Amino acid sequence: MPLYTLVVSEIEVVYMLLFSQTATFKNQFFTRTTMASTSEEEFSYELRVPRERVAVLIGKKGETKRLIERETKTELEVDSEDGIVEIKGKDALLLYLAREIIRAIGRGFNPDVALQLLKQDYAFELITLNDYARNPNDYERLRGRVIGEGGKSRRTIEELTGISICVFGKTAGIIGPADYISDARRAIESLLSGSPHAHVYKWLEKRRKERRRTEI
Repeated sequence: MPLYTLVVSEIEVVYMLLFSQTATFKNQFFTRTTMASTSEEEFSYELRVPRERVAVLIGKKGETKRLIERETKTELEVDSEDGIVEIKGKDALLLYLAREIIRAIGRGFNPDVALQLLKQDYAFELITLNDYARNPNDYERLRGRVIGEGGKSRRTIEELTGISICVFGKTAGIIGPADYISDARRAIESLLSGSPHAHVYKWLEKRRKERRRTEI
C-alpha cells in the first residue's frame, strides 16, 4: 500500500475522532491547512471549557498549559473571558490527544489525572446525566448515586476497575486503561438507571476476577 494512502487514512481517522463527541462543548471546529512555503500541514481545533475551569487548565504561572503544549507538541491559545481554547499543531494525532486532555480538565478532572491520557491505551469518556434525569431537579440525586455517601460509590468503582471518575455538572467522566473503561461505564450507567449499589459492586468484583484469570 502506498505511503500516501496510509497518511491520508490516518488523518481521516483522527478527523472522525475529533468530531465523535461534539455535543460536550459548544463552538467546536476542526481545520486543516497547508503552509504554502513548506507544504507542511497544520491542524487546529477550537473548543470551549467552563469558565471556572480555565484557571485550572492554565495552571500556576501557566505551568499546566506549558506542560500540555510540550507533551503534545501543540500550541494553546486560551481566552480567559469566555473559555475558548484553540489548539494548533502539525501532528493530528497529538492534537487529538491535547483535545482529550483539555476536555477532561474542563469536565472537572485534576490536571495530573487528565495527563494520564498521555499513557498508551488510556482513554477518556463522558456519560451525560441528561439521559437519566426525569426533571431539572433530578441531577443532584443522580450525582449522589454515582458519588455515594462520603464518596464511597465512586471510590469502590475506581478500586474495582482501576479507573478515575469525576462527576462535574451534568456529566460523569471516566479516565483509565481502555480495556477497563467499558466496565466502569456500565457500572455508572447501571447506578444512574436505578440498580442497587450492592448488585453493581458484585458484578464489578466478578469482572475483576475474570480479568485476573485472563491476565495469568
